[in-house]
Formats: sequence, C-alpha cells, structure tokens
Amino acid sequence: METVGEATPRVAVVIFVVKGNSVLLGKRRSSIGNSTFALPGGHLEFGESFEGCAAREVMEETGLEIEKMKLLTVTNNVFKEAPKPSHYVTVFMRATLVDPNQDPENMEPEKCEGWDWYDWLNLPTPLFWPLEKMVKSGFNPFSD
Repeated sequence: METVGEATPRVAVVIFVVKGNSVLLGKRRSSIGNSTFALPGGHLEFGESFEGCAAREVMEETGLEIEKMKLLTVTNNVFKEAPKPSHYVTVFMRATLVDPNQDPENMEPEKCEGWDWYDWLNLPTPLFWPLEKMVKSGFNPFSD
C-alpha cells in the first residue's frame, strides 16, 4: 500500500439539498477541484452526527436551514495529484429546505463563487469529480 506523506483519511459530509427536480450546487474555489460545481458540505467534526454536520455545513456555506435529512451513500475518494494529496470517505446526504422560498447566500466567498439551483437532468459542467463519477454511474439522489 502506497502512502503519501502524513496524509490520513478524513470524513466529509456532502448534501444533496433538493427542491423539485433541482439540486443546489456551488462553484468551488479550492486547491482541489477549483472551478468545478459541487454540493455543499465539509469535514465531520469530532463527536458530530452526519445530520448535525450536514445542517451545520449547509448553514455555514449557504445560510439555508435544512430538514428531512437522509443518508444516501458513502464513497471512498483518493486525490493523489498535487498540490495536496488527500483521501476522503465521503458521506452523501439528502435534505430539503425548511423554507422552500429561501434563497441561498454565498456565506464563504473565499471558498465558493456562488450557489444556484440546477435541474438534475441538466447539470452544469465541469462537476467536481466525485460528483461527476456518481452522476455517470446513474446515481439518482431523488430515489430511495
């Protein structure tokens, strides 16, 4: 097994915030996946539940309050390329808005260019590669 420096796997929780047939995506500003469209999400904190992490990250990034969270799937993503090799176990959740009329705000402009709703059958490109891989596999966040 090849190791990369002191890199250790981390856990990320990402959220399909759904409204009608659309999902909320933001354009990343990051050393990993810069200028790709991705779901809101972030690192699981010590002692935190998946649902707690999902609600916190969506609020921190978009200002939106979510509910009806459900675990959809888990993926194992290794980013070997520089500048920062990393390994993420990614927990994918689905949630809906507490207030469907609320619009997302860009709460972290240094990390994201902005948030918008995109029809699941007409997603923007390029997608962040873990999300692109799921879409190409036929994954559907709307089915149980």
